Amino acid sequence: MRHRTVFEVMTHDVVTAAPQTPFKQIARLFAGNGASAVPVVDPGRRLLGPVPEADLLRSTAELPGLEGRWAGVRLLSQERGPPDAETADQLMTSPAVTARPHWNLAGTALTTHRKRVKRLPVVDGTGRLVGIFSRSGLLRPFLRDDTAIREEIEHDVPADTLRLAPGTIRVVFDDGVVRLTGRVDARADIPVIVRLCRSVDGAVALHESIEYAYEDLALGGEPPR
Repeated sequence: MRHRTVFEVMTHDVVTAAPQTPFKQIARLFAGNGASAVPVVDPGRRLLGPVPEADLLRSTAELPGLEGRWAGVRLLSQERGPPDAETADQLMTSPAVTARPHWNLAGTALTTHRKRVKRLPVVDGTGRLVGIFSRSGLLRPFLRDDTAIREEIEHDVPADTLRLAPGTIRVVFDDGVVRLTGRVDARADIPVIVRLCRSVDGAVALHESIEYAYEDLALGGEPPR
């Protein structure tokens, strides 16, 4: 059993800017791609920092010729004149908060929450930009094929993790809802099975009616069911 990683859900095709990309061209990148930040990279594609849309909006007056949510943006008064920051390296935030391709989704989501960002640039071990992780990527595991999720629960959890014989646990899976039946030796195995099955990517809810052969009644347990 394994969990999906940032690499599997990130956007691989990323629109970037060079350090000297002009202000207005960056604005057009936002208008054309619907991104909330544009990464700035050097010629070797090493990440220098992102230009957040919010920062660009705070810096801009009206920019004619832009479309969508950028059309007619005017956050500074006419009297203040043009923005001081003219190029990407002057607009970007540095150092950047980043993710790594091998990170698990739960830890990466926690990073976005703590840092109050919607997206994270993903960099490799050399600092090269390889993708963008967005919080919407957290939903992708729930779009997995039902058969793949059922097989992972039915085979990987009992056989690989708990060393149970194949067929010990029977799984019915429908639209993310897992129903477990079967019979195990010890009652203590049941909460372990449930915990592992709940952690499978794509499982939304779980119901179990697993029977057990024995438990230590000296510990105050109930008779076998």
